[in-house]
Amino acid sequence: MAHKSAEKTHKKRLIVGISGASGVAVGIRLLEALKDLGVESHYVVSKPGEMTIGYETKLAPRDVAAKADHAYAIADIAAPIASGSFRTEGMIIAPCSVRTWSEIATGVTTSLLTRAADVTLKERRPLVLMVREAPLHVGHLRALTQLAEMGAIILPPVPAFYAEPKSVNEIVDQLVGRALDLFGYDWPTVKRWGEDLQKGVRRTPRAKRG
Repeated sequence: MAHKSAEKTHKKRLIVGISGASGVAVGIRLLEALKDLGVESHYVVSKPGEMTIGYETKLAPRDVAAKADHAYAIADIAAPIASGSFRTEGMIIAPCSVRTWSEIATGVTTSLLTRAADVTLKERRPLVLMVREAPLHVGHLRALTQLAEMGAIILPPVPAFYAEPKSVNEIVDQLVGRALDLFGYDWPTVKRWGEDLQKGVRRTPRAKRG
């Protein structure tokens, strides 16, 4: 019985958050990727995030929530992910809005989304913030610097054009795959430089000495 209990405790779980910035396709695809990898997903979305899902996709918020193993209301501060005793591999917020990262940076959290992120940091678990804003003023940069100093990983959703994406979907997949790399998850869809790519790239030979 003790052995079974230990297995449950160490189950692979990842928290996925979506806030009200543009780029919700990344968070949605992340839920699908975790399903592919057999990693249990715990999902929370802000009210502006739900609005953005309606603006940017043909899905309803409930359709996105159905892609997760567990979904929580934004005001549910009694949810498991609000406690450090609930063990997870960490958290990704994709996309992460200015308000969301500002709350996390100050520790003054007003929702389950930012509370779960705060818990992730205090428990020294990886917190990946796919921040979505441009251009950035000094206040933004100071908050992001503070988050990096606190242990968060700042990962703007910057397209990898070396992967020669042929569609928006391929760009999104590459972003999701690189985010999952930070947790040690190898999602086969990601294209890797020096492995899947660079085959046939001509390297300039080094000049002979002497």
